[in-house]
Parts: sequence; C-alpha cells; structure tokens
Amino acid sequence: MGLLLTLSTWYVPPPVRKRKLEMLFTATADAFQTTRPSTSGLSFDDCLRAYAQFTREQAEKTIQQGDGAVVRPRLFENAHRIGRQLKADFRVSSTEVMKMGALLYRMLGIDFDGEPGGNIVIRHCFFSTYYSGPVCRMISSLDEGLLVGLAGGGRLSFSQRITEGNECCLAHLRTDEAPE
Repeated sequence: MGLLLTLSTWYVPPPVRKRKLEMLFTATADAFQTTRPSTSGLSFDDCLRAYAQFTREQAEKTIQQGDGAVVRPRLFENAHRIGRQLKADFRVSSTEVMKMGALLYRMLGIDFDGEPGGNIVIRHCFFSTYYSGPVCRMISSLDEGLLVGLAGGGRLSFSQRITEGNECCLAHLRTDEAPE
C-alpha cells in the first residue's frame, strides 16, 4: 500500500478533506451546468450539508425537467476524472480500491464496507436524510464514476438503497483490471 494511502487511513486533516469536497462540489456543479454556492468560511461539516442540499436541489430540478439521461453521463465523467486522479495521486493498486473507497466515503459521512471481490455494503449514509430514491439514483452516477476511476475500469451497480426504505445499500463493483 502506498505511504500516502496508509497515512490517510489514520487521519485526513480537515483542510484537506474540505479541498477534496470542494473539488467534488465543483465537478458536480459542472455536470449540472451551474455554479456551485460559495463555501468560503464554512466548516467542513457545513460544506458537506451545503453539498447535500445543492445536489438534492439540482437532481430534483433535473428529474422534473426530464434531463436525467443528459446529466447522468456528465456526473459519471466528472467523478471518473476525480477517481483517476486520486488513483494516480495515492498510487492505488487494484487490490486497494476498496480501502481507498472506504477512506473517501468515510470523509463524506458514509459507512462504506467494500470487499476485495467487489461487494459493497453501506450501513449508514449521511446523504440518505437529504435524498429521495430518485435523487439517490441520479447522484449515484458520481459513485459509479469515482469508483470506476479508482479501479481503472469496470461498472458499479446497486441492488438496494437506504433511500428506498432498505436497511442498507448493497452494490457491486465489477472491475476490468486483474488484481496486481
């Protein structure tokens, strides 16, 4: 495991967490073709709440306008770019994708438990109190892009979601890369 990833599993300073969240915020706003609200002066927790509200509002508007088929690929592509960059920055091998996923999602208030075979269980999600099922399905394009970018290819699919009344989210990441 790369040194940076090893150190990050123990502690990520709040300013670093906020910069990564702002990067996601910008990529998400770009996918919705709008500007993101300012997070200047906000704590990380306030920034996370602002992100949840922003993504909910944008997704609801997109769903209402029937533009999901246009926005989902942009969400995927922007998050995929972030995933590829994080893979390079942290030198994430194919065997470390789930560990890196757990780190990233923990920063976002998501209890991500990923197994080497690709199965993922999310028992708690910060965003589940903000999102409806349809909003979650749209925003999940970000999850797919991020994890597929980290893995170097593949596909993420959800079989159940907290936002649809289930106890937990279940997903599977099928990767294109053979383990290193």
